[in-house]
Amino acid sequence: MTTIITFEGMSCDHCERSVEEALHEVSGVSSATADREREQVSVEGDADLAALVRAVENAGYTPSG
Repeated sequence: MTTIITFEGMSCDHCERSVEEALHEVSGVSSATADREREQVSVEGDADLAALVRAVENAGYTPSG
């Protein structure tokens, strides 16, 4: 299953890596790809949406949708 999360605050490659790394720590995530230009992250797996949002927030970014 693919989940798309939109958020604000990424401005560089390091930001993308930080979000991806945080999401890979969530149980059930098989892959995560952040795109700062679209302000989105695409997550593959069966992780709980609330856990994904918390991971993005804990990485320092604000979900926007």
